[in-house]
Amino acid sequence: MHELLRLEPLYQERVWGGRGLESALGRTLPGKAPIGEAWEIVDRPEAQSVLKGGRHAGKTLRAVIEASPAEIMGPGWDKKKPFPILVKWLDCRERLSLQVHPPAHIAPSLKGEPKTETWFIADTQPGAGLLVGLKKGITREQFEAALQNNTLEPLVHRFHVAEGDSILVRSGQIHAIDAGNLILEIQQNSDTTYRVYDWGRVGLDGKPRQLHVEQSLASIKWDDFEPSPVRAAPTSGVIADCEEFRIRRVVLDAGEPLSFAAGQQPRILSVVTGELHGPGKHVLVRGDNAVLPYAGEFTFKASAASLVLVTENFAGSRD
Repeated sequence: MHELLRLEPLYQERVWGGRGLESALGRTLPGKAPIGEAWEIVDRPEAQSVLKGGRHAGKTLRAVIEASPAEIMGPGWDKKKPFPILVKWLDCRERLSLQVHPPAHIAPSLKGEPKTETWFIADTQPGAGLLVGLKKGITREQFEAALQNNTLEPLVHRFHVAEGDSILVRSGQIHAIDAGNLILEIQQNSDTTYRVYDWGRVGLDGKPRQLHVEQSLASIKWDDFEPSPVRAAPTSGVIADCEEFRIRRVVLDAGEPLSFAAGQQPRILSVVTGELHGPGKHVLVRGDNAVLPYAGEFTFKASAASLVLVTENFAGSRD
């Protein structure tokens, strides 16, 4: 039987984070510092997910893929190629910096990586929002002048969000996340972020955090005006579909099954609410993320009303 892959989270201290993952997801966090990110699935030189449980327990995701590339990712997968998706939980106790990720055509010249991502709002405080894209008609010249005058916020498109909303943020889109949001972020495997503005904040060391103004101005899409989020809905449907991945929202009633055939493509299963019982006595609860290998056949059953995200089409398959 081909097992689903469950992984240990890697917790990241962030000045804008908190301890909210303890109560929101029932986690035990290390230390006492503000934790902004839990890296749930990652395959990078500087950060590796380690598998928990099953025959691969204690191995890194990289080691498992290198040992069985066709089984995990599908025929023809280069065993040296990293897992293409990085999954994170974000606990945004404070507003994040205004930032951008470089588009693919310019990333190499900036020595960075493109990063298209989807934010799914798992919980949010009243009045919290997201900032994505520019207000209609804003020009680069206006943006640069406002940056000099510390009057940038009115030029960026901000909208309120509710639990269950989501938005696809492409490389090149200026963006920030408001305080009060618990977000599941599903993104390209990249860790390149250019901060253009940080609201006058200092880091955990008490010093202003590094900005990347030149790289940001080179990366921003200046014709990207007021993108719209996908609003929460009580039905299943696609919430993001781009070259890098597709994400489906799946709504399950108690007792309803969710099945995946073997030999189609690898997938990621993320439980936002509820509880799923799967093969091998696996139980996936709120906050859990698992990799479903290409060669495996999996059937889950919801033990309560559940909302899960299925990430697919990241390994060359688009069925």
